[in-house]
Parts: sequence; structure tokens; C-alpha cells
Amino acid sequence: MAAATPPPEEAPSASSTAIISPLPTFKPDLFQRAWTSVPHPILPLLATTHAKSVTVFSLATFSKHSALTGGHSRSVRTATWQPGMTPPRLVTGSFDATAGLWSWSGGNATSEKLEREVTLSSTEGGDGDEKEEEEDDWTFNLVLEGHESEVKGVAFSPTGQYLATCSRDKTVWIWEDVGIADGEGEDEWETVAVLSEHDGDVKAVAWCPDVPGRNSRSGGGRSYSSDVLASASYDNTVRIWREDSDGEWVCVAVLEGHDGTVWGLEWETKPREGDKFPRLLTYSADATIRIWTLRDEADDEEEGGPKGGGDGANYAGFGGIPNTMRRSLREDWDCTAVLPQAHTRDIYSVAWSTATGLVASTGSDGIIALYGENAPTAAATSEEAPLEASAKAAAKGWQLLATVSNGHGPYEINHVTWCKRYDLGTERKGEEEMLVTTGDDGIVRPWQVRIP
Repeated sequence: MAAATPPPEEAPSASSTAIISPLPTFKPDLFQRAWTSVPHPILPLLATTHAKSVTVFSLATFSKHSALTGGHSRSVRTATWQPGMTPPRLVTGSFDATAGLWSWSGGNATSEKLEREVTLSSTEGGDGDEKEEEEDDWTFNLVLEGHESEVKGVAFSPTGQYLATCSRDKTVWIWEDVGIADGEGEDEWETVAVLSEHDGDVKAVAWCPDVPGRNSRSGGGRSYSSDVLASASYDNTVRIWREDSDGEWVCVAVLEGHDGTVWGLEWETKPREGDKFPRLLTYSADATIRIWTLRDEADDEEEGGPKGGGDGANYAGFGGIPNTMRRSLREDWDCTAVLPQAHTRDIYSVAWSTATGLVASTGSDGIIALYGENAPTAAATSEEAPLEASAKAAAKGWQLLATVSNGHGPYEINHVTWCKRYDLGTERKGEEEMLVTTGDDGIVRPWQVRIP
């Protein structure tokens, strides 16, 4: 269900076409391994997981805003903000095999207290009462239990109604926020599905994003619903899951091509001119980053008709075939690009910018790399071009723009994310983007990115 992949491009010369420069680090330093940093989709807040807690930083001051403590018995590995919730809610995944739901209880979500600028002096000393008050600003509402081992990834669907969790126990669980479904807003969750087809630890999960108007077939639009989940595993594969007509969650595609653990994946969040949205980006211990594209009717017609059955089964992602006529929900995905080689060891994290389309990566070699995609060539967009030529042209569209070595000194970098800037160093607050990296040294480091 996954096509052969093009070879990676050779990296360009040392001369950079972009500049990545460090900004002042977030304070205080955590002084222990930090796993991931997740920006709130609207508020100027950044949640960083480490040890048994989460530190929430202010993006306005690069300093501690509040803390989430006392909910887990082992290290918090991952976190995700629930979309559209007021006051804010955060789900954490822990090595204690549980996921926890937290909600802001310190006042109105738009209050000055929530967005207050916590000074460095107050976070590195202050009196004990103030510190305790800050940590009490978050309430631990609910524990989601079921996994038999560490929870490695958590992700909300675009509406916030569904939560996916994945674990070292080789399973993916899908949970439903019944309170949202009933319109009551209460903390009641139910298990929707347990997916257990992976042969190794499941490292990450990600839902296909919701883009208004993308289901239209006019103007070459592609129909692909937001209730689609992707999972990455130690078994070197990525699986695509969707709900069938009977309400059962099934695996519709297995993406094979990586030669090592697939550490994670990212969906393209915004359609761009000439691309086949939605594309899926995956990264691995084999030090490669691959981009996958769902094959549609036009692709198969060029190759002489549908693959694997001839009944249109692999068109399940599109609106042209009634459910009653589909014998299978199988889909075909092609690896249409392998990004230029920049890393020498495992790639732990990759972030795909919604605003610019730039891709940033980092990993165990301490390198931070930045990639850009050129406008597709005629061969990549022509309906008459064979699939192989399309893949080759698409791959050539990516270039390595810049790299930073030893971004956290000798320490591994566990995570990178794009984040909007609200600090005094930008004139375009809430618009300009920066990179934020999180490492084994316990430092959360922001980076300015400039394209000359």
C-alpha cells in the first residue's frame, strides 16, 4: 500500500540560504531532561513536559507562568492542548501508563492572571505561598487508564472530541470526550477503540487536520476527512486508520520505507499551490524524513486503473463511491519525497510550519536543520506526467536551507516546534514565528529564523 521511495538528495554546500540564531532561553532552566514543548493554539503559553510535571512558560516573557504537578507517579513524556476549550485544558501522557486531563482553574481564560507576565525574580525565589498558588492554578480532573506500559504520544482530533493515545504496549487507544458530544462540558470520557496491529512500540499519533472547504470536489479539491488518524511505530511502519461504515476503526494503509524506528509524524496543515493535500511527513532512526501523498483517481488512471481489486476500493478517502459499493477501505500512499540528508543519527522531532511551509528537524545528533520547498515543477503537476516523474520532481523541490550544530551543546535534542512570538523582540506579535527546541539539558531554547 506504499510505493517505492525516491533516494534522498545530497545536502547543498555549507553556504546557508537561511539564518537560525538563538534567542534568550526560557527561564528558569529545568535542570533535568525535558521531553517536549507544546504551544497553545491561541494563548501565549508553552507547555513543557519533564520529570513528573509540566512547566507552562509565558511566550511574552520567556519565563515560568505556572506548573502542573502531582498528577503522575512517573515522568510526563508528552502533552497536547484540547482545541477550542475555555478555560484551557491539557492532556498529559506519562511513563506511569496513564493519560491525565488538566484544566485551568486560576480564573477566566482571558484574565490578566492567565496571561500575566511572570518575572524571572518571582519564579526563582519568591515566597513559597506564591509558588504554591501558581501550581494550584491547574486542576487534575481525570485519569485515563487502560494502557499496560508507558504512554508515548497523545493527540486531539481537530474538534477536540476525540483523543488518541499510544504506548509501548503496541496499542493505540481512541477516547471520546462525551461531555463535548452531549454539549454538557463535563469530564466524562469513553473508550471508542483499541487498535493493536502494530508489531512494536507506538511512538506517536497524529490526526489529519481540518481545513474548511477541502471536501469540495470542484477545482481539483481533495476530499479527506479529519477523522483520520496516523500512528508511527518501532516496527518501522506508519499506519493510517479511519472509521468504516459500521463505526469500526480499521487500518486502511501501511506505509513502509523507513529502515528504522519511525519516531514521529506530522500532517501538512494547510493546502499549498500545486501540492496534493493532505501530505504526511514521517521521520525515523534511519536519519531520513519522508513525505507521503495519498494516491487519487487520476494517479491510478495513469497507471491503467485502480490497484488491488478493481472495484474502486482504494478510493475510500474520496466522495465519488458510495459506502455500500466499497468492499474495502484500503488506500494507496506514495512516498513522493525524501528530504535532503542533514542528520547523522536518529531524528526525534520534525515540525512543519502552517504559516510558511518550512520544515525543521532535530534529534540525537544535536543538529537543528531547516528545509524549504520550491514551487512544484511542471513535471510535478502535469496530469500527463507518469507517477515516477511526479515523485522525482517533487523530491527535487526540497532543499536544505540551514543547519545548526550542537544546538544544546553535547546534549540530545528531543523536540522542535514552531511557535508564534509575543516577546518584546518582535514587532509582529502573534504573527512572526520562531523555533523552540527542548533537550536533555533541561533547557527550552527559542530560535529566530530569517530568510535573507
